[in-house]
Amino acid sequence: MARIVVASDAPSVRAEVAAVLRERGTVVVEVDDGPSVAVEVADEDTPDLVVVDLQMGNMGAMAVTLELRLEESYGNLPHVPVLMLLDRRPDVFLARRSGAEGWLVKPLDAMRLRRAATALLGGGTYHDESRQPVPVLVDVPGPADTEAAAGG
Repeated sequence: MARIVVASDAPSVRAEVAAVLRERGTVVVEVDDGPSVAVEVADEDTPDLVVVDLQMGNMGAMAVTLELRLEESYGNLPHVPVLMLLDRRPDVFLARRSGAEGWLVKPLDAMRLRRAATALLGGGTYHDESRQPVPVLVDVPGPADTEAAAGG
């Protein structure tokens, strides 16, 4: 049985994530602020995964993840994988720097959320590639093309 903590100050985000991840045997604990995450992790029934919203009051996902990693390094808390919910693609930098095992860029969808949770609960990572910019290839004319166009 998996235990997942979902942290967001937006009730709609918590409800959406909980609805997708709540399956037979999975317990989802919802909290509405960053400091409550550390309390849940320190609980005797340590969660198997923390899903945390990037922007949340005065302690968002980056601060929560850094706090969990710091307390883990002191031996005060066990290691718990973190899945960050990012607002935009450039926020991936923050997720990487904080030590999160996974991230999703909003808007969320059930398929990516389940895939990410399954990967992290299985001990892996999940890096959302769905919102990456599409590369644009530009054909730059070479010297031969320039001469042909000039009639030479």
